[in-house]
Amino acid sequence: MPINGTKYSKKGIAKKILMDKQLKLLAIAKQIEKCQLCIKDKIGKAVPGEGNSDAEIVFIGEAPGKTESLTGRPFIGRSGKLLRKLIEQAGIDEESVYITSPVKYLPKYITPKPQDIAHGRIHLNAQLDVISPKIIVMLGNVAAFALLNEKIMTSKRHGEIVKRDERHYFITVHPAAALRFTKMREILLSDFKKLKKIVKLYN
Repeated sequence: MPINGTKYSKKGIAKKILMDKQLKLLAIAKQIEKCQLCIKDKIGKAVPGEGNSDAEIVFIGEAPGKTESLTGRPFIGRSGKLLRKLIEQAGIDEESVYITSPVKYLPKYITPKPQDIAHGRIHLNAQLDVISPKIIVMLGNVAAFALLNEKIMTSKRHGEIVKRDERHYFITVHPAAALRFTKMREILLSDFKKLKKIVKLYN
């Protein structure tokens, strides 16, 4: 099949699409690193996100923690270890997903402010436009607000799928909450069992 006058095999087309997506995500990451609004009142390194640029599932958190801000990698602290363990238990290959947050730097005041989320939404949507996942897993209230632009109590609406703008959003609680509260941990475990079934339906 020709692309811009050049013939490619199906495998070659898939490889080219993947490389194009990787380059586009890299360009967005560089924009984030240079963005003065992103870095205002923030600490440490930018944490644009990591994973498969052609992921079918994207996991969205809140903002980097202290460990993440030191390394530039998302979800590698205690809550990240729980998330990655649950991804594995759900039968999802970690190398096939993308993990990020709407706020790309650790705020000095820890909890992101509405203006942090509103600005981060611009970069996040740009990333999602490139990746074009089948399922977007929103981990907590901040992720839900960033993506749906409305306040959602994830502890009450967890396990729901919201369809909007040709995207499918799965609501659950943040792993950090699950580490602090037994009830939230039970919710998260239950939701990931449901997510495991949903993933099979989408494949």
